[in-house]
Order: sequence, then structure tokens, then C-alpha cells
Amino acid sequence: MSITLTVHVRYALGRSRVVPPGACVRERVRQFIESRRFQQAIIGVILINAATLGVETSPSAVARYGGMLHVVDHVALYVFVAELLAKAYVYRLRFLRDPWNVFDAVIIGISFLPTASGLSVLRALRVLRTLRLISVVPSLRRVVSALLNAVPGMASIVILLGLVLYVAAVMGTKLYGAAAPEYFGDLPKSLFSLFQVMTGDAWSDIARPLMDMYSSAWLYFVVFVLICTFVVLNLFIAVVVSAMEEENREERKEDHAVLSEVAALRAEIQSLRETLADRVPS
Repeated sequence: MSITLTVHVRYALGRSRVVPPGACVRERVRQFIESRRFQQAIIGVILINAATLGVETSPSAVARYGGMLHVVDHVALYVFVAELLAKAYVYRLRFLRDPWNVFDAVIIGISFLPTASGLSVLRALRVLRTLRLISVVPSLRRVVSALLNAVPGMASIVILLGLVLYVAAVMGTKLYGAAAPEYFGDLPKSLFSLFQVMTGDAWSDIARPLMDMYSSAWLYFVVFVLICTFVVLNLFIAVVVSAMEEENREERKEDHAVLSEVAALRAEIQSLRETLADRVPS
């Protein structure tokens, strides 16, 4: 969270700080693009653009309203470009230091890729503009930031899950490859079948036929489900929740720091007023 506090103090002796005209314009533009109404307007444009992109998937709607949808899409794109240019003008080099600004620039830049001939598939990537809601809505930014912070912890869990899947797949191929070649005929098939079992997608359709042929097959599947579904996958949830709590703690610390800064600034202004009051003759 970055909050800029600007205080202009005019001294009683007539001296004042001279502000360059360009800085005044840049400050007004900054206040405009950071205002709540402007952010709400951008969110509205994103939602409207997302709706038009969804309507374009209907051939009948395109045949009837294709021209209007095309205009709305281009207007939304021009609004996004104008917003990015305004941010680049206000923040200058700081614009590139913010990963969310870079994210927005990449998303908008994809819309300008050529969509003719063999690259017409890139036209479908316009729907990525809807992802700009992540950078505009603060709550979504916090969720994504927490997920990114949880990546190192999740990487270790992914390695653990991969090891469990590999060991179970090798065992399943050796034990049940001959009885169920469509599920455990080779290592890739076993890995995919166990991934299906892990997600709970009709895993009983795989287990029950084998249990009819091997009475002890239930033990293999029950142990695998307990380890992967009830232990390893829940570790993912624990890591994400921990990252969310850490993100909330950091946000509370930033809020506390801002409040402390505001309190110190108020005390400084009060002290300055008292000093000026003592200098001004009664």
C-alpha cells in the first residue's frame, strides 16, 4: 500500500514553494486515476467488455449485433490503453516497478497482436482482458499475492505428491497391469488412473472390478486415497491459508504504519501552526 501525503505550507513571511506546472498536471492526473469513481468506471468497462466477448461466442448474436459488439470491444480497448498511458505519465519509471502495471500492459498488448491469416487464434486471447479485474479489485490482488507467496511451500508439496504418485503407479502397474491393462497397462496409464482416483472422479469404477479379481485390492486404493486426497491435498489448503494469514498480517502492519505516519504528521502540523502563531504579531 502506497499513500502519498502532500503538504503545502505557506510561511507568514511571504515565502512559498514554487511548483512546476508539469508537476501540477501530473498530480491532478494522479488524483483522477486513483480516485474511487475512476476505479469503479474501469471495473465497469472490464465487465462490459467481458460480457461482449461472451456474446461473441454466439453466431446468431454476432450475425445480428456484430457491428455494435465490434465497436464496444474497440472502445474498451482504447479506454484501457488511455488508462495505461495515464499511469505511465504519472508514475514514470515507477510504472514498470509495479508488477500489476506490467501485468496490465501484457494483457492489453496481447490485444494488438495480428489476428489475420495463421494467427487468427490469437483473437481468442482478447478474453484475457477480463483478468484485469485481478489488478483493479484490491481483494483479488490480495488473494493472488497470497497464492504467489505460497508457491515455495506448494512446490515442496507437489514434489511429495509426485513421489507418492510415482511409487503408487509403479506398484499398480506391477500388481494390476495384466488384470486391467486399460488402467494400469503401463506407467503413463497408471499415473493418469491414479490421478483420477486422487481427484475422486469415479474412482470406484476403477477399484471395484479389481477388487472382484483381487480381494486385497481395496487396501491399495484406500491407502492411496488416504495419503493423497486426505493428507497431501489438505496440505495445499494449509499452505494457502497460512499465506493468506501472512498477507493479512502484512496489510495490518502497513495500515498501522500509515496511521502512525498520519498521527506524526498531524503533530508536526500542529507544532508548525503554534510556531507560526507565535511569529505573527497580534
